Amino acid sequence: MKKDLVKNNLLLHFVVIILGFTAILGKLIELPAVELVWYRMMIAVVALMFFILIFKQSFRLPPKSVFMLALIGIIIAAHWICFFYAIKVSNVSVTLGCLSVTTLFTSFLEPLINRKKISILEVIIGLIIILGIYIIFRFETRYVAGIIFTIICAFLASLFSVLNKKIALKYEPNITTVYEMFSGFIVVTIFLLITKGSSAFVPAPTWSDLVFLLILGVICTAFAFSATVKIMQKLSAYQVVLAINLEPVYGIIAAYFIFGESEHMTTEFYIGASIILLSVILYTFIKNRNRQETQLN
Repeated sequence: MKKDLVKNNLLLHFVVIILGFTAILGKLIELPAVELVWYRMMIAVVALMFFILIFKQSFRLPPKSVFMLALIGIIIAAHWICFFYAIKVSNVSVTLGCLSVTTLFTSFLEPLINRKKISILEVIIGLIIILGIYIIFRFETRYVAGIIFTIICAFLASLFSVLNKKIALKYEPNITTVYEMFSGFIVVTIFLLITKGSSAFVPAPTWSDLVFLLILGVICTAFAFSATVKIMQKLSAYQVVLAINLEPVYGIIAAYFIFGESEHMTTEFYIGASIILLSVILYTFIKNRNRQETQLN
């Protein structure tokens, strides 16, 4: 039992490092954001289909669940487009630093969707997070577009996470993920056909882009998404959320060493990002302690 716990925790942090590396790949890949997401979802679908056929898993799901997974997949696609666009117009540090506001949106969306009472603690933490965003906004005016798209990205991440929690854990991770990736891929394809036409659909990637896209689609998408769902079946929500909160830390540190000067930010940025990150960690810690006290009583 203890051995399995250690194994799952190690896998969780490995997945978080992979997720942090996603932003770096987004910076390295030269393709525009929408085309990048199109390739990412296509590669993820192919990889997942391979795994499903190898393990002889069934695609059968109730029609209502298929519809919900398809809707979540569209939200994921929109989230990724905003995410990669934010990286293109700003940098990895700004995008990952501001992405921590996902917790703020979740604190309001989860009670709203699940019809629960909004917590005073969550409101207070939310106000602290807003303070952190304000500091970043004020001193990083050159990256305003990136910050705005990251905030939209964080809202969409929160929305699909809350919806995913209600349905994805009921079924095999590979199956739910392939439905989500396929629906997102179809919608992005339709969008590109409408906006660009079939003659200039998507540019062929360079060899370096192709390598990065394969890493992004297979490891950072197919594997990471399926592994996260599987981990959530074994570990508590607190453990998962706390680890995922470290994604910006891993990503910003890696970006600093890989991209150098372009990732050097003002002192005020790191103050604002630290306020956001620490408030998120404090929130998950207090929530877990309150839950344990309730169980003891």
